[in-house]
Amino acid sequence: MSSTERRALIVVDVQNDFCEGGSLPVAGGAEVAYRIGELLHRWSERGPGAPTYAAAVATKDHHIDPGDHFSNDPDFVTTWPRHCLVGSDGVAFHPNLDPQPFDAIFHKGEYAAAYSGFEGRDHDGTSLADWLRSRHVARVDVCGIATDHCVRATALDAVREGFEVRLLSHLCAGVTPETTAKALEEMVAAGVEIG
Repeated sequence: MSSTERRALIVVDVQNDFCEGGSLPVAGGAEVAYRIGELLHRWSERGPGAPTYAAAVATKDHHIDPGDHFSNDPDFVTTWPRHCLVGSDGVAFHPNLDPQPFDAIFHKGEYAAAYSGFEGRDHDGTSLADWLRSRHVARVDVCGIATDHCVRATALDAVREGFEVRLLSHLCAGVTPETTAKALEEMVAAGVEIG
């Protein structure tokens, strides 16, 4: 596989707090976790018809003290209820998603809002963009939660970083139909392919 063909999967924020029962739930989150889990299983088995990713990575909201990102009276635009606190059950991947196949996990938002996975770092402190480039990845598929927030920000930053980007929209969950439609329009305008 040449470097221009190398594609990675980026799974965005499929965590307990963003699924049903969490502190900031998105309808359909648990189902999306299950379907992404199935995709990862097929990829890791490398059987006939399996996706041909060069790598699969995940991002996680990972808040310690993100300042005014949290609010007791959130506006759900720039301020939110407390979520994905380090050390809580909410920060964990949803149980429908087995994290074993991931080659790396990028934590974001310890002390800031951090919507985009490209703001995250792995356990060595490497950024997502640098990690992908070091593996000669040129194209990425993006999926996860929520289409209209962190998925959108991650896809747009992937374009800005020079990657060819495809959104796996059937493996995403959005907060509202209206904000999801607006986010999809913005991604298409930026050059993201909707798959």
